[in-house]
Amino acid sequence: MKNFSYRNPTKLIFGKGQIEELRNELPKYGSKVLLVYGGGSIKRNGLYEEVQTILASLSAEVFELSGVEPNPRLSSVQKGINMARENSVDFILAVGGGSVLDCVKAIAVGVPYQGDVWDIIKGNVKAVEALPFGAILTLAATGSEMNNNSVITNWDTQEKIGWSSTVSYPEFSILDPVYTYSVPKDQTVYGMVDIMSHVFEQYFHHVKNTPLQDRFCESLLKTVIETAPQLIENLEDYDLRETILYTGTIALNKSLGMGTQGEWSTHDIEHAVSAVYDIPHGGGLAILFPNWMKHVLDENVGRFVQFATRVFDIVPDGKSEREVALEGIEALRQFWNSIGAPSRLADYGIGDENLELMADKAFAKGSLGVFKNLTKEDIVEIYRASL
Repeated sequence: MKNFSYRNPTKLIFGKGQIEELRNELPKYGSKVLLVYGGGSIKRNGLYEEVQTILASLSAEVFELSGVEPNPRLSSVQKGINMARENSVDFILAVGGGSVLDCVKAIAVGVPYQGDVWDIIKGNVKAVEALPFGAILTLAATGSEMNNNSVITNWDTQEKIGWSSTVSYPEFSILDPVYTYSVPKDQTVYGMVDIMSHVFEQYFHHVKNTPLQDRFCESLLKTVIETAPQLIENLEDYDLRETILYTGTIALNKSLGMGTQGEWSTHDIEHAVSAVYDIPHGGGLAILFPNWMKHVLDENVGRFVQFATRVFDIVPDGKSEREVALEGIEALRQFWNSIGAPSRLADYGIGDENLELMADKAFAKGSLGVFKNLTKEDIVEIYRASL
């Protein structure tokens, strides 16, 4: 394996009733709080009222930014930055899913930066400080509650960019599975696709001697495969929600990738699609990932054979390695279809009219891919196979 260093400063507070820990954590940072949330589901499920009751008991002065988009936009980030500056906010509290946290991370680094926060998001400027922030999570998907990653969409330029910073980790994240009960079936499915995709992007590499990392990844994948069919039929089952919520955190708190080299090109390829069409991220990944797998298969057939036999229990007897590998990829496609994930861009009404445009956006950094170094033509082929 490769040499590595690892540090994760986020305090994870997990389990039923753990929102009460907010009383202990928040006073460490100050009394002026910017509360950030999305479309209002936290008001319908009662979480908003619970949070406000605790904040009031702490005599916190609260300012609210609501309406953060599923693909959070730069305009919302800028609005939050302005609110935080104008009110001398001490702390930002994200209440919602990964999109809300993505927005808050950008707000946090943007407040002390005197230039345009888009400079940081595009990687032209390095963030060196951030306003402290924490999270109360309501969706199992992105792992944003315990990492420093964020994705922001500039709708004016149709750019959707993933970025990270050493200063964009949450101070703490509170995860109560009960708050994920209200997540509808389609969003629950998209979340589980995103979780599995994060694992794939740390699993498909060419690094030697990673037996423990491989087994970690495989165990997470099998856990989702076993849990997902039950969860979509029992959306308010605590044990099932608990399992998926914890799996989502571990899938992208960067512990799986220690000593390896991650492959994140499929996320970039999907970001270009949702930058143009604003589709759900997990839905886009479900469409694209198996086609990326087929496209890069010959770079390391053995890796895909291991995936097929260990994760989907494909029997290799009497088959070539390539046949086994393809059978594993098809098993993934069939599994995602079985839980209700889309399989074609046409499922979102997307045709071939913008393939070149999306490929240009995916390839904006000039290089893409570690498992296979992709060209723009490769990306177009993956899109075309996904139609």
